[in-house]
Amino acid sequence: MTLDEALIRLRRTGPERDGWLSNHAPMTVEAMTRHGYDGQVHRWIDGYRSHLEDVPRGIAPIPAGEWRDPLGDPVRTGDWITFFDRELAGTPWRDVLATWWPRLLPGIAAGATHGVIRVGHAVRALLTHETAPRVAELGQGLAYWAARWQPLAAAGRGPYPIGDPRAALDAVPRVPDQRFGIRHRLAQLAALDGWPQAAGSVPGPGTASAFGTPDERLAAIVAAAVRRHATHGYGNPVMLVHAATAPAAVLRTLPALPAALHEASLAAGWAAAAAVTAAYSPADPRPPASARSTTGDILQRAVDSGDPHAIKFADTAVEAWTRDPDPLLLIASRHASDLIG
Repeated sequence: MTLDEALIRLRRTGPERDGWLSNHAPMTVEAMTRHGYDGQVHRWIDGYRSHLEDVPRGIAPIPAGEWRDPLGDPVRTGDWITFFDRELAGTPWRDVLATWWPRLLPGIAAGATHGVIRVGHAVRALLTHETAPRVAELGQGLAYWAARWQPLAAAGRGPYPIGDPRAALDAVPRVPDQRFGIRHRLAQLAALDGWPQAAGSVPGPGTASAFGTPDERLAAIVAAAVRRHATHGYGNPVMLVHAATAPAAVLRTLPALPAALHEASLAAGWAAAAAVTAAYSPADPRPPASARSTTGDILQRAVDSGDPHAIKFADTAVEAWTRDPDPLLLIASRHASDLIG
């Protein structure tokens, strides 16, 4: 299988490059093969491989019962990779995921949300077909998430916005200083008026069912973030992609998780979408020129761009469109590819 061949090629590459930029290759090739672009995968890797670095070396083994101290320590990335290789060698991948998902979920901001995004792509691939390279890729994703684990300030204190997710995203306050990178921007959330309410928790068990299941509500959040990119993506087209792709990763993982973890997953997915929106949204919308497209058109446009964010956003937009065939979802993807390109 092309995806397994690609993952084997990428196995000895590190999860980051140039300091802390993410290695998008495993996520991108999963999205490409998902939509039938197998014939272009290896050529895409050939063009991207020079950007990547070797897998980092470890410092010392992480004992199974002493995982809390190295959590969020990027210096221990190599140790985390070894740790999850060991975990997955002796335990079914679903069990490892069920154990580590609630431990990692509070740190959903890890690697500018790329930790959870990489795990989401790996789980989707495993749910399609379970192979050794895909299990190993899940371990790489979990290791990256653990090494860059980063919580969001004050998430979960206010009421979950149970109305229209697009209106809720529009109501998210913007961080005041948008001059620097995501870590600088997320650090401002703790002092941001309205943030605890904007990134609030889900309703109680008796209330939640009235507003749909966690997967239905997550799907609505993803679709809202895709649509909003059409009007606000010009502010930072690459980073605002993650307002959609992070909750989409959570949504892709839900089928592999125990039902008891679904509500917390929904809350974290919403908090991630709200955080990226707060960090990068411009003050005013700017509607794109309406250009109707097919799913094939937007996927091809993204693949032709060669940009991993464009490809992953198109992948997310097509998934959202499959659930709700709103032309704006495809317009948003086309516009994003043009902006990013």
